[in-house]
Amino acid sequence: MSSSSAAAGASVPGATPADALRRNRIISSKLYFDVPGSKAPVVYSTAYDIAFLGIEKMHPFDSSKWGRICRFLTKEGHLEKNRVVEPLEASREDLLVVHTEAYLNSLKSSFRVAAIVEVPPLTLIPNWLVQQRLLYPFRKQVGGSILSAKLALERGWAINVGGGFHHCSAEEGGGFCAYADITLCIQFAFVRLDISR
Repeated sequence: MSSSSAAAGASVPGATPADALRRNRIISSKLYFDVPGSKAPVVYSTAYDIAFLGIEKMHPFDSSKWGRICRFLTKEGHLEKNRVVEPLEASREDLLVVHTEAYLNSLKSSFRVAAIVEVPPLTLIPNWLVQQRLLYPFRKQVGGSILSAKLALERGWAINVGGGFHHCSAEEGGGFCAYADITLCIQFAFVRLDISR
């Protein structure tokens, strides 16, 4: 454990049990990992792209733009495929740093997810498929956002090709944003990167 991780694991005076639980979740997360210097601080996974029986085309948001961006950068010689950093998927414990159990449980309803991503036909799709084809890519992007903050501090810059789900809060998703990756990114940075308010 690094000195900053050890310091982060120390109890904080005046912290509530909820604060301590949040802190412990952040400390035990696997989303921050060491990235070799041979890798560029560009985070992306092919899992980011959402292809969902054509239903994804019912929303004006381009849900496969992330892959096109990386292919363009690679084709133009700005990025080598083997230098891209693959993030981990944000786990339920990671998401509970910001989100409530009730909100995460609500995502087990295809009706609820359909409202969040503004694609009504999703209500007819079994939730296991919604989890796999829609929410899993979002969770990978959340992992990418969190890792990008760490890389930016270490290298002076970083890009997560996905993420930026700014319409989501702890208990409410919307605007094609199911998880609050920006808020999670900040919470992780406070604890793991010793960033202060």
